[in-house]
Amino acid sequence: MSPASSAAGTRVIELEEVSIASLHRSGVTVLQRVDWRVEPGEFWVVAGHHASGKSDLLMTLAGLIAPGAGRYRLLGEAMPIFEDSRLPARLKAGLVFNGGQLLNQLTLGQNVTLPLRYHHDLDDATALERASQLMEALELTPFTDRMPGAMGRQWNQRAGLARALVMQPELLLLDDPLSGLDVRHTAWWIGFLDGLCRGTQPCHPQPLTLVVTADTLAPWGAVATHCAVLEQRTLVPMGCLREPQVRDHARVREYLAHNRWGFDRSP
Repeated sequence: MSPASSAAGTRVIELEEVSIASLHRSGVTVLQRVDWRVEPGEFWVVAGHHASGKSDLLMTLAGLIAPGAGRYRLLGEAMPIFEDSRLPARLKAGLVFNGGQLLNQLTLGQNVTLPLRYHHDLDDATALERASQLMEALELTPFTDRMPGAMGRQWNQRAGLARALVMQPELLLLDDPLSGLDVRHTAWWIGFLDGLCRGTQPCHPQPLTLVVTADTLAPWGAVATHCAVLEQRTLVPMGCLREPQVRDHARVREYLAHNRWGFDRSP
């Protein structure tokens, strides 16, 4: 986390007795009485089954929907923040949607640079130049002028990641980023996100706090620092994923068991 933009030691996420409503089912509460703390530099993976509220949780953390009850603070700021004057505080959180959710009428390059053009009023050429290192790091440069409909899910997903990173957030939220990816692209994501958390990616040299949702913990066991599970309509923080007592918990073992492939932390 950059000390220039946030006070040192400020808690990144703080949820107190929070209820979260479904984005797609009006009047339905998917999570309730959530108490959760995320500290700077932590890498959390939140596991849950289908329709357990993973996407709704991230939408709330990104400030796109308001909690139904309770208190949420992002880097010390009360959320959600809808006022234009406080927009910079909300932009400290970047969200990667499942599948990228790109705008089909824009090229991949235009999708990636959209936040720069919208929030900083940059022209296309200037925005693309500013994002060039990021595009290169994500191997997107050859596809800059391609339309999303002409690209596979794996590249649209990376473009969604680039769009979230282009504003240099301090918290990165990722909704099931490995969904639909083959083993090569899955390995790339594991290694790249590990580097983001540790601050070893040249395109984002400051250590980044990450929250990832997933339907299995297996691919994340070597890189995530903490895990939580969604069950009985609430979030249960389990603790450090590398601690034997956490990995031996019955619910954690269940999510670790769905292992299609394994990954080791890069040296």
